[in-house]
Amino acid sequence: MAKDGTARGGARVGSGRKPKTAAKEAPVKPKTTTRKKKSGIEMPEYMTEKQEKEAELTAASVYQDTLAWIKERGCEQLVPAQLVRNYAMSVARWIQCEHDISQNGFIAEHPTTGAPIASPVVTMSQNYMKQINNLWYQIYQIVSENSSADMTVPTDDPMEQLLRSRR
Repeated sequence: MAKDGTARGGARVGSGRKPKTAAKEAPVKPKTTTRKKKSGIEMPEYMTEKQEKEAELTAASVYQDTLAWIKERGCEQLVPAQLVRNYAMSVARWIQCEHDISQNGFIAEHPTTGAPIASPVVTMSQNYMKQINNLWYQIYQIVSENSSADMTVPTDDPMEQLLRSRR
């Protein structure tokens, strides 16, 4: 209260500590089911599901091939399963984009003007390719640092053989 008897100053409306709200119920996450188990890492069901237009999703075979390659080098416990799953799904989506580009071409029609534009699938394909390279470099680095197997790629290139023989 001020000297003149008016109520001025003091706490402002809405200031101060906010009241605690009642704890909300946590949303229930759907249980993910798995079909196949390979070397201790489970493959999620979404990697084997049929896609729109009955397109074949190749994620399961990429996943199994990558896991086999990692297992051959004895690093299956070192590479995170999520990394392998992300790599397999990115490869599968990239393949889907490439199939779509092969069927529909590089040019699309603008939805409102009808003018020809670059197909958005091309950009998606490029983005998936960047993801694939990034994920593969992570997997390869883990395996190459921890594997006792020879990581060099054999080559039949005569110039490459000549350069390697000089060492």
